[in-house]
Amino acid sequence: MEEINTLLIAIKQGIWSTPLLALLVGTGLFFTIALRAVQFRYLGRAFKEAIKCPKGNNAGDISHFEALMTSLAGTIGTGNIVGVATAICIGGLGSLFWMWITALLSMATKYVESLLAVKYRTVDSRGEMCGGPMQYIERGLGPKWRWMASLFALCGTIAALFTGNLVQVNAIVETAQQMGGLPPLLSGILVAILTALVIIGGVKSVGSIAGVIVPVMALLYLTGGCAIILLHWEALPQAFSLIFSTAFNGQAAVGGFSGATVAMALQMGVARSVFTNEAGLGLSSIAAAAAKTNSAARQGLINMTGTLLSTVVICTVTGLVLAVTNVYTSMGADGKPLSPALMAFFAFDDSLPGGDWVVSTGLILFAFSTIIAWAYYGEKCCEYLWGSRSVMAYRVLFALVTIPGAILKLDTVWHLADIANGLMTYPNLIALMGLWRVAVKETALFSEQIALEQGAAISPV
Repeated sequence: MEEINTLLIAIKQGIWSTPLLALLVGTGLFFTIALRAVQFRYLGRAFKEAIKCPKGNNAGDISHFEALMTSLAGTIGTGNIVGVATAICIGGLGSLFWMWITALLSMATKYVESLLAVKYRTVDSRGEMCGGPMQYIERGLGPKWRWMASLFALCGTIAALFTGNLVQVNAIVETAQQMGGLPPLLSGILVAILTALVIIGGVKSVGSIAGVIVPVMALLYLTGGCAIILLHWEALPQAFSLIFSTAFNGQAAVGGFSGATVAMALQMGVARSVFTNEAGLGLSSIAAAAAKTNSAARQGLINMTGTLLSTVVICTVTGLVLAVTNVYTSMGADGKPLSPALMAFFAFDDSLPGGDWVVSTGLILFAFSTIIAWAYYGEKCCEYLWGSRSVMAYRVLFALVTIPGAILKLDTVWHLADIANGLMTYPNLIALMGLWRVAVKETALFSEQIALEQGAAISPV
């Protein structure tokens, strides 16, 4: 087993090396330029579109807000807490700066993914929408690229079972055991039952639950985090100063922090940004394709706000909490530096009464929402490969897999999940670049539509 893990680690490091991270950032930069900074020009409108009630009976399975919440459910997870702590442990506070830059550029990538998912979506034999990288690869690039769409779908199916299921349920089990002493197997069975109750109902059930869980869990965590930041407001200027200065100069060792170079800050910032918003991986565009909408560009704008909320807002709160409490430089009772998994617990627990419960509840809700969102992603990938008849079997399998995920050591699963995620990214980025003119054209048409609407609104009656 050790030899297998060593091989998987080597493969994972080869896939998620600097070239792929540079490609992900470069794609975001390309679309930012090609679409004339669409993520900044229409950011205000994007938020307005996300919360307003659409008119008309548009094609789709769930509301555009539920589609956004489902997408956020898949991206907001343990990485927004533990992942940020890991980035700061390795890359220093400067990694937060590069996380912001990557996320702002990646908003353009997320916009294009969602736009293409809606434009090329189809309706399956059950009357449900099917969209995402599989459809825009085959229908956008042409049938000769079906092999690449199938590769994406296969990796998506695997990643959903591993990243979106086993890894997440393991986080739930560990948290429940730490806070309440709940046996792992019992936790796994409870998660399996709850997962089955949600996903058996399909995307409408997933969208409804995500539409409730995501706002609640985000508000809970952000309220707690902002309270801690306000309690340590005097440390805030120094925290921001360190974030900006160490992004370009590196950070010296202090306390339990061993120091970091600029290269380490850059690499960790880019990597954590990708893993906390999934822009470039393509899977979250599957949720966008289910939205009730008559405009691909409009849904693209709505879904791109998820990148801002997930990475720039939630990850920043985590980072600032660790910075103002200085917990990232602290030592544990054993005289060793605190692990990233414990940092948020210590920061919240030391600053707020019951703060550890805020983090624990957040982690559990984050992880469970990720499970149900990725169940839908995996279902659509499975359906693309084997047809509608495979959907119910996949749902049952997905729910049952949570039980062994509660009791198994997941080192190998983590490596397989990272490999599957990386292998999805290449065909998705190829498709995005191959269809960039489509995105430009759709955006131009949407801009014209906005201009007409504004002209009609101010014209005399």
